[in-house]
Amino acid sequence: MAKAAPPRLNNYLLVVLDSCRYDSFLRARPKIMRQLGPVERRYSYASWTAPSHFNLLMGLLPHGSPRHVFASEYYKQDFLKFRARLGSQDLQFRSLAPRLYLPLYLQQLGYRTHARVSLPVLNPRTILNAGFDTYQLMDKHNDMRAMLAGMTFEKDRPSFYLLNVGETHYPYALPDEPEDLWPRISGVHGVFKHLDDEVTGGKLKRTRGRFFDEKQMADLHRRQVAAVRHVDRVMEELFDLVPRNTFITVTSDHGELFGEDGYFGHGPVMHERVFEVPMVEGKLR
Repeated sequence: MAKAAPPRLNNYLLVVLDSCRYDSFLRARPKIMRQLGPVERRYSYASWTAPSHFNLLMGLLPHGSPRHVFASEYYKQDFLKFRARLGSQDLQFRSLAPRLYLPLYLQQLGYRTHARVSLPVLNPRTILNAGFDTYQLMDKHNDMRAMLAGMTFEKDRPSFYLLNVGETHYPYALPDEPEDLWPRISGVHGVFKHLDDEVTGGKLKRTRGRFFDEKQMADLHRRQVAAVRHVDRVMEELFDLVPRNTFITVTSDHGELFGEDGYFGHGPVMHERVFEVPMVEGKLR
């Protein structure tokens, strides 16, 4: 049974702008999210949505890259930052082990834990749905505003919310944009759903055509920047909704490639821009 949390603990929100790379965030010049603090250049532990969210929910937020520092020392300092995020300098981290899963740890501290996810790869049947009191896959992959409608905060105990925001994920579509206007790149949609249809005699069918068009890639990058600006406006509504004793971390699960060095997207890509993400955080006052 969860312990009653002391009233000084903060509500904590982890807002993940899916696929948003660092320079897209800077180009968007978000005004609302910057109110939380300075924008940091960080690096994701993984290049794909599901494994990156597992790291995030272990408490491993995107990292810096300090030289001449042992990894163990970096981890210690990084985990200690949760004292500021949660609002207590007395937190003990032994109970993180052996599960090493932040939602379970927060439940032990008395938190109500919630997840609102946009990408189907994070659906409630996945292993990520552990330690959450509620876990919801949104009806649309690109509507952060819909997440806000169901958010509640209790007076006698703190809340934790994971918000996986999909507007910044391919096809970088805003919720009011008709689907027939979304960009379509062959081979990107429905990898798992349509894989069996693309196999003949145990082998994948050959695909033809150019890999990408430079103008198209530039347009897609502009769409992601526009998506960040849209999300920034929704964040203002979120700031108005949450109680004042709320600490918010905004970051990304990984970056994105828009044609640089012959790459597009993320996942099986070894390129700095796939791991380079923004991070801004702070407490609302």
